Parts: sequence; structure tokens; C-alpha cells
Amino acid sequence: MISEIKKELTAEQGKELISTLKIRFEKNRNRHPDLDWSEVQAKLEKDSEKMWSLNEMERTGGEPDVIDLDTQNGEYIFYDCSPESPDGRRSICYDRQGLESRKEHKPATSAVDMAAEMGIELLTEEEYRALQKHGPFDNKTSSWLKTPSNIRKAGGALFADFRYGHVFVYHNGAQSYYAGRAFRGLLRV
Repeated sequence: MISEIKKELTAEQGKELISTLKIRFEKNRNRHPDLDWSEVQAKLEKDSEKMWSLNEMERTGGEPDVIDLDTQNGEYIFYDCSPESPDGRRSICYDRQGLESRKEHKPATSAVDMAAEMGIELLTEEEYRALQKHGPFDNKTSSWLKTPSNIRKAGGALFADFRYGHVFVYHNGAQSYYAGRAFRGLLRV
């Protein structure tokens, strides 16, 4: 289980992750035209736990990249920017309650549990729409979204995708899971 391991990278893993993130940052300048990589890197190198979380995003296929800088608190915001929902996070229910309500064919985990283990947050509907301004993302897949409590209390959960040049937000039972649905997350550094 992820939570039982030390949430730190080796020096070599950290160096490799920084290199991967820098290449992605430079390749996708349109996502962050006013940001400077050296400032992002300096902030990353000061927080080993955030580096571990970014590595988990990368390891599970999220292709994290900087999308914004929160000028209020000086945090860089990384989003999963893989073209399709991260393949290392697919075929999972929305949350633990949904997972436990399944009578058979239970997946290994849930989106909410996996995000918590990784130290990241599921995207809200608003954040998903903001990400699509840098996209398109999820043309063939879909992603679970952080679901408002009133919808969740009724048994549902939200997911979204991008089709026909438009973001569509839908609902499903929280216990459902599909091979083409994962979740996208964000991390503040």
C-alpha cells in the first residue's frame, strides 16, 4: 500500500523528475507563458513530499505540468495534463463508500482514496473547465470530478469529458467504474 512507504524520492529519482518536468514545461509554454522554470524548480527542490506527489502523478500517467501561479500565496499549481485520463488510475470507483457498496467485481481502490494516498486533489468541475482552456483533454476517456456533497449523499458522483469541442459534465453512481475513466488531480507547490 502506498501510504506505508516513505514519501521521498532518491536523489536520482528527484533529478529524473525535475528533468522530465522541465522538458514538459518548456515544450508547453502556452500553458504558463509568464512563468520562469528556475523559480518553479527552486520551489520544488525545497519540498520533498510535493516532489513525491508529483512523481506519483507522473508514475500513474498524469503528465503533470504547471498551469497557474496562485499569486495570493505564491503556490504553483500543477494539473494532470495527459491527453487522456491517466491510464494508471483507470477502472476505479469514485470513493470508498461506492467501492464498499459493490457486491462483486470490486476494483482495487477508488479515485478519492488514490488521490489522498498520492497527496493530490481531484479536480472540481471549475478546475476541469479551466484545464480544458489548455487542452483539449479526455477526447476518448473521462475523468471523475470532485463531487458536491449533496450529489454524493444522493448516491451519485460527477465525471466529465471533452467531445465536439465542448466540456460535458455527467453523473453516475459512485460505485460504477469503467476502463476509460480515471481521475485528474492537481497539486499546489
